[in-house]
Amino acid sequence: MDQPTHYRIYVERTLALIKPDAIHKAEEIEDVILKSGFIILQKRRLQLSPEQCSDFYSDQYGKLFFPSLTAFMSSGPIIAITLARDNAIGHWKSLIGPVNSIKARETHPECLRAKYGTSDLKNALHGSDSFHAAEREIKFMFPNTVIEPFPSREATEEYLSRYVNPTLLQGLIELCKQKPRNPCIWLADWLIKNNPNMPQICDGAIVEGVE
Repeated sequence: MDQPTHYRIYVERTLALIKPDAIHKAEEIEDVILKSGFIILQKRRLQLSPEQCSDFYSDQYGKLFFPSLTAFMSSGPIIAITLARDNAIGHWKSLIGPVNSIKARETHPECLRAKYGTSDLKNALHGSDSFHAAEREIKFMFPNTVIEPFPSREATEEYLSRYVNPTLLQGLIELCKQKPRNPCIWLADWLIKNNPNMPQICDGAIVEGVE
């Protein structure tokens, strides 16, 4: 008989950087982060060398602004933060706004880059562009981080069809038979008691030979 595969609930992560031009506003920015529903998983203050900045922004290598970018990002301390929440990458990108802070003030005046940035280069904050970028950037800033692999759609659907749906269906059938006064609470209790992945707990020890 196949043993059930246990999947951890996946919560998306992204890397946020408070750049040298906005580090004096770090407390304010962190307050906005927390009020926006993010959890701060990791945080460190550091100063990167120009070589480290070149490695971090390796995907921008060869572009005209690359030397200015590495010079600016190594000009003072930064704060690196790993953020988590549902759709963390999209939410953080939306919160910080467009890359160019001057344009951001016209089109997205409430975004963080509009408030704390001063130009296209000095735009106060960084956010990962994609899941793979976030994974690479978090590992760059926090080398000891272990990031849970993102489960494939097929693996998730297989787990649901094999281990979740049959139990849920059985619970819904019992719910229709019982017709309890508080169906949601009844179903929740039933699912806890009938979870196939959890051992059954007895109320008391059974002593042999004792009625």
